[in-house]
Amino acid sequence: MTGRIDKRVASADEAVADVPDGVTVLVGGFGDAGSPVVLLEALARQGLRNLTVVSNNAGTGSGGLGALLLAGSVRKIICSYPKSKGSFAFDQLYAEGRLELELVPQGTLSERIRAAGAGIGAFYTPTGVGTLLSEGREVRELGGRRQVLEFPIRADLALISAARADRWGNLVYSKSGRNFGPTMAMAADQTIVEVSEVVELGELDPEHIVTPGIFVDAIVKRSS
Repeated sequence: MTGRIDKRVASADEAVADVPDGVTVLVGGFGDAGSPVVLLEALARQGLRNLTVVSNNAGTGSGGLGALLLAGSVRKIICSYPKSKGSFAFDQLYAEGRLELELVPQGTLSERIRAAGAGIGAFYTPTGVGTLLSEGREVRELGGRRQVLEFPIRADLALISAARADRWGNLVYSKSGRNFGPTMAMAADQTIVEVSEVVELGELDPEHIVTPGIFVDAIVKRSS
């Protein structure tokens, strides 16, 4: 049975067709590197509402995450860099009060996602102590430093990008395109991946596989 596993899906629209309103979505990418643009634009076409998006940044231009924002699908975004060059979709929606923002330092965001995938209940970090980011949060002194309690971010869905995959869903990334993808795949109930190339079983060097297929539910090949 295992030998017949095939997680390839014909199109991005088919891959996200069953995503419901109101879910939390982890979105890979560090700027444009590793961003699942094709999947995000397919999700934007679904006409969904009240999504919570977790991403390093809030998208640029009108493509990718920007398209999802402009479609009115996102109620809240949790990110580290909401304002970047060309992020007019976020600027517009936030100024109009149509988008809620939770600002999280980048290292803390990464660790909150990793903690979810690792089954860690909570953790303390000195990042943000004494700033607006720690207001209303539990703060303790540990090891001679004041630290704030942070909780994991687990999601219903992760949309990530990789360089290569086999039909079982084993993934290899390219350089900085790796960024948040591996931890997001572990921290979501369902993971959909867009890839540049799908290869035959056995072609991926096991030493180079970063995300094993057990964490992947569907694969979509990007058009050339």
